[in-house]
Amino acid sequence: MKISKEDIKSHLLSLRPEEQSSLLNELQDLTVFSKKPSYDLSRRELLNNKLGSCPHCGNTKYVKYGIDKGSQRYKCKSCKRNFTEYTGTWLARLQRKDKVDAYVDLMLQEKSLDKIKDELSINKKTAFDWRHKILSSLEETDKGNFTGITESDETFILFSEKGKRNLPRKGKKRGSKAKTKGISIEHVAVIVTADRAGEQELSVATLGRIKKIDIEKSIGKRISDQTILCSDSHVSYKGFAIDNEMEHHAIRADLKQYVKDRVYHVQHVNSLHNKLKKWLNDQFWGVSTKHLQQYLNWFRMKEALKNSSQPAIEFAKKTVLDVHTCKRYKEIVPKFELLISSLD
Repeated sequence: MKISKEDIKSHLLSLRPEEQSSLLNELQDLTVFSKKPSYDLSRRELLNNKLGSCPHCGNTKYVKYGIDKGSQRYKCKSCKRNFTEYTGTWLARLQRKDKVDAYVDLMLQEKSLDKIKDELSINKKTAFDWRHKILSSLEETDKGNFTGITESDETFILFSEKGKRNLPRKGKKRGSKAKTKGISIEHVAVIVTADRAGEQELSVATLGRIKKIDIEKSIGKRISDQTILCSDSHVSYKGFAIDNEMEHHAIRADLKQYVKDRVYHVQHVNSLHNKLKKWLNDQFWGVSTKHLQQYLNWFRMKEALKNSSQPAIEFAKKTVLDVHTCKRYKEIVPKFELLISSLD
């Protein structure tokens, strides 16, 4: 029997007020749940408003130059090269753009690659590649200078070859430990830096103990004359501060000093260490060292957007801002090979 809209309306009005309210709330929840996200991931609006730049030479003067397979094409007035709204971003040359919104939504729910593959009917390798292209796009996005008290400290994560086939040794189990005590080249040093204004940096530094040059590579370009460095008493931080003529406060944890002058400490970055490791282990069961930097990019952006009213939309929009993403993605393997060269 067919039920008309008027029948539904009449039945709804016959319910008690509290029943009406409950039913309406349930219907609203179902509507929100069934609504598919639309992120509109392209640089078209940015470029059309003359707020973008040529991905080839960086010049800000360009003109519209027709349509290419549905994508807006532009021509740079400086280098004379053509580009589209996707050139250089993680969406460049992507064949299945119709699945992008659904993919980003599942990724931001931190679904496994197997679940994403089954949900979208795509190859697992495709799901894997898309994830790391997206994460590569965040490496240099939203990075300003550190100002005021800036905490920096390293943490160590066990070297992992997760996902690699034909290992010349027996695979390690989840939660396994290093063969030797203390910090060794079996550990990956991750430098975590954060100021009190919310700027953060998380970077894979080296295998084993860090050196002054590792700190320089991690945060050297982001310090200013307003940066006050606060770290542990590691000699490398002291040398870095001297070289950059920075005010530096070293915390002597070995002498049970955890706070200096009531304001200088590294408790914020130590908290980030714990949150990072818990997230990597609980959500992904650990990640490979080769792709660790990409997950650090993800974690940094999650932290930056944790108070946002629309974190998923903002996250997605930021992934198309970097026009050097394709280059960064191709550098994943060479950077990993450089990192492990110290093992030879």
